[in-house]
Amino acid sequence: MSPSDEKLWSTLVHVGGIFFGFLPALIGYLVLKDRGPFVRAHTRTALNFQITMYIGYIVGAILTVAFIGFVLVIGIGILIVIFSIMAAVAANNGQAYQYPLTFEFIK
Repeated sequence: MSPSDEKLWSTLVHVGGIFFGFLPALIGYLVLKDRGPFVRAHTRTALNFQITMYIGYIVGAILTVAFIGFVLVIGIGILIVIFSIMAAVAANNGQAYQYPLTFEFIK
């Protein structure tokens, strides 16, 4: 895969996470992980971030009983948009990006 294709797919995986959750990162990781080190690193970090945020959504859904879950769910949504845009810009520029607040499930 050419470097420009790797940057394109890495950018699309990060942007796709804003709209479709962890599915673009999962599909991108499974399909593209052997195509190049750059796209592998970005799909792996995007998948770890999306899984972490999905767990946060579950915790927020449980805490809606105590009325603080709504704030948590809204905050997670805002974090996903901000950090995914930052990661997409870094991927488009050919730079590595590490999401903050992320547990590393896939190494």
